Amino acid sequence: MFEDQFIPHDGIYLLNHSVGRPPRTARQAVDEGFFEPWEQGDAEVWPSWLARVDDFRRTLATLLNGRQPEFCPQTNLSSALTKLIHALPKQSGRETILLHERDFPSMGFVLQQAERLGYRTRMIAADSDPQDLGEWERHLGDDVGIALITHVHSNTSALLPVADITARARQRGIVSVVDVAQSVGVVPIDLGEWEADFVLGSCVKWLCGGPGAGFLWANPGIIPQCEPIDVGWFSHAEPFEFDIRDFRYAEDALRFWGGTPSVMPYVLATHSIGVLCEIGIEQIREHNQAMVQKVVEQLQPASVLTPRDPARRGGTLVVQFGDSQRAAIEKLQAANVRFDGRATGLRLSPHIYNKEEEMEIVVECLRQAGESG
Repeated sequence: MFEDQFIPHDGIYLLNHSVGRPPRTARQAVDEGFFEPWEQGDAEVWPSWLARVDDFRRTLATLLNGRQPEFCPQTNLSSALTKLIHALPKQSGRETILLHERDFPSMGFVLQQAERLGYRTRMIAADSDPQDLGEWERHLGDDVGIALITHVHSNTSALLPVADITARARQRGIVSVVDVAQSVGVVPIDLGEWEADFVLGSCVKWLCGGPGAGFLWANPGIIPQCEPIDVGWFSHAEPFEFDIRDFRYAEDALRFWGGTPSVMPYVLATHSIGVLCEIGIEQIREHNQAMVQKVVEQLQPASVLTPRDPARRGGTLVVQFGDSQRAAIEKLQAANVRFDGRATGLRLSPHIYNKEEEMEIVVECLRQAGESG
């Protein structure tokens, strides 16, 4: 019944891990929140636009059980990670940044640049289980200053025990940074349970909010320690003070903001998040897992790279058919299924607007491909 709230696709759209479908009311929301104030053409346009960005921060606070001052708009996760790496004070003897080899490559690229600041990166090997808390405990050593934790891995849909990992990091004085790009909007998140130092996310995927509306959440306890170098007038405690000799960091997470911001992406994302919150992330999660499970139960275990236990996976189904992979791709394409394929497997991600009968078509395509192998 929720499919009527989103613009339909001409095929079976299972690319929600990449770009979510826009709500039908998205264009109207952008017109009202962005274009109409602009078209009025007076000096009040910026107060109106900035109020919309504040709406974005408040909406994120509702979605993730945080507080508005803890959120700062960002363009994307890579930019946000760069800002915080340069802002954090280095801890003597703790120059190692820990990440997992299965993390999204863009995040690794950013952390490699931190070596210019005297950091060194260390990766937990790709063949280790990222869901194994013992594996994290072995690597969270005394030399580690920062740990990147990916809530849901993009190529396997493995769902990590973030609260347990951040608790270990906190006990050892390690700064925790959590990437929620592949989970926010399809897995319920409570920032109060995690007690992380930073959380980075975007709205283009499961939140159906389009590109350009990323965000950085900062634990209020760590904000005073951070001094970003990529600043601008919106990083200032009083952006409209206009004294070139007096820069003071904003007291809240907005110190991570910067110069003149984009506005339209946040208007769109605010509206989309609101639509999803009205549906309920728990309900979205339940529907998504029912759709994924419907396929998992019909496939041979060896072909399913995603954890079979629903409690241990995100919203994406990842399958690999070996010699029959080409057959699987052709079957899905012939049925007008929208998915993507990487060397690691085929990724299919149902959202709240996908129907059971669509997943039955997917099951039949993959079953036929398996038989052909």
